[in-house]
Amino acid sequence: MKKFIRALGSGLLFALSWPTYGFPFLLFFAFVPLLLVEHEITVKKEKFSGWKVFGLSYLSFLIWNWATTQWLHFSQNPDGSYSWIAFFFPLFVNSLLMSLIFTLYHLVKRRIGTRGGMLFFPTIWICFEKFHLNWQMSWPWLNLGNAFADYPQVIQWYEITGTFGGTLWVLLINLIFFYYIRAYQVTHNKNYIGKLLCYSLAGLGLPIAISFLMYQSYKEKSFEKEEVVLAQPALDPYTDKYSKDGALILKNLLTTVEKEITPRTRFVVAPETAFPGNGFVFINNIENNAYINYIKEWLKSYPQLNFVSGVSLAKYFPRQQTPTARYLKGQNQWVDLYNSAVQINLKDSAQYYNKSKLVVGVEHFPYSSILKPLVGQYLLDFGGSMESLGVQDEPILFTNSENQSKIAPIICYESIYGEYVSEFVKRGANALFIMTNDSWWSNSQGHKQLLAYARLRAIETRRDIARSANSGISVFINQRGDIVKQLAYGKQGALKGNINLTSSQTIYVKYGDVIARIALLLAGIIIAYAISKAILSKISRNTIKSRVS
Repeated sequence: MKKFIRALGSGLLFALSWPTYGFPFLLFFAFVPLLLVEHEITVKKEKFSGWKVFGLSYLSFLIWNWATTQWLHFSQNPDGSYSWIAFFFPLFVNSLLMSLIFTLYHLVKRRIGTRGGMLFFPTIWICFEKFHLNWQMSWPWLNLGNAFADYPQVIQWYEITGTFGGTLWVLLINLIFFYYIRAYQVTHNKNYIGKLLCYSLAGLGLPIAISFLMYQSYKEKSFEKEEVVLAQPALDPYTDKYSKDGALILKNLLTTVEKEITPRTRFVVAPETAFPGNGFVFINNIENNAYINYIKEWLKSYPQLNFVSGVSLAKYFPRQQTPTARYLKGQNQWVDLYNSAVQINLKDSAQYYNKSKLVVGVEHFPYSSILKPLVGQYLLDFGGSMESLGVQDEPILFTNSENQSKIAPIICYESIYGEYVSEFVKRGANALFIMTNDSWWSNSQGHKQLLAYARLRAIETRRDIARSANSGISVFINQRGDIVKQLAYGKQGALKGNINLTSSQTIYVKYGDVIARIALLLAGIIIAYAISKAILSKISRNTIKSRVS
């Protein structure tokens, strides 16, 4: 029962630490009860120890995942019912993956000892988080470094480490608590309590103090300021966005922003898939598309403007050229569909970017050759696509001949990928535009958490962010990660603000997830050592047995 209560305690600490309702500093103790449970099972050499560690850790991680991502069930099936599979699948799978990682830690620690295990634990957890950023079922939502997103004052050093610095910070403080609590339990020496307080306070206080100094002394970098207007059409994605006439949607969108435009305005930014609604703009003839021409006609009243917007694009081929293309019967064509962004002005050709980081089960069917025979064609019907969308191989920037801006067009879910966003900046982006439609989950924690994560990208790259969301929250974020202006969720309207253009690059932009790469190397070495030790031990036992016999 004591082990169960401790595992339950860990799960509750994780759950209560997450943005936007939680207190992230609880994470510094969240692993401790679970680490103590694992250690007790190991020391006592209990039977079925691996299964016990797996089961108890699964309980902890199930509570964490349930509390922080239960908003996923607000997504709707085509018949209007809530899609519980959209919640249960990541709930059980992500909890399973976390438990497998913790069980691997137990198995390796049992082989190489407590001190070696304490080195292995942070390395293998960081490897897991890095893996979750890159495989086809990517779900990095609960990566530990994300938890501090609403507290930018304490993580200004993310410009050096990225969010993996936060993950490492959390894991190391947990290990300090675990080690000295365990030492006191064994020896009852009160000196260990003193050491625990000393080292934990130093481990917590020093990074926070450094960050506060960085926050207070940081000066906005800028070689030019640009006025930007954000559109927030507040279309219901289930009843309006994909059922209304596309021309009407676009007309209402442009009318919404007109009252905020001034002669100084250089950009209007509209949300993800802002037009054409139910349909697509074909790339093959984009300059002659009716929607694009309508926008250009509107721009004649505002010739200084660049219109940047989310859009549903498509491209047709005479034969299949990509794995995601689907065949159109009757037209004898293959078509790829994209979730895209486009920039339109009166002087330059239309520029577009196709989203690269797709939402699993909504825009992307992972490991389709394996899973399709098992689950069929079923995907969540968000916007009408029931197949995987096409992607772009690499980031591109939106430029124009009117000013020096180089804009990173980031679409919704992509804003959670730190190293990917930094690649835009490495290519020269001097501001970040995020276009999102996260109102599929109603007014829940989903859109609030995604907005919070955008603040991390501002710190990592030291770039101003203009974020246009369909139903909100549309915001301007400065280079310190502060929300400067915002338009409330569900409010139709427009938001005007200024962004700084800057060309400097942070250490994180230059070198990316170095911590994760080091962790991968160390984890490989430790696992190899544990395996070799197990093999040598078995050889030694067999040799002794043969000599005895």
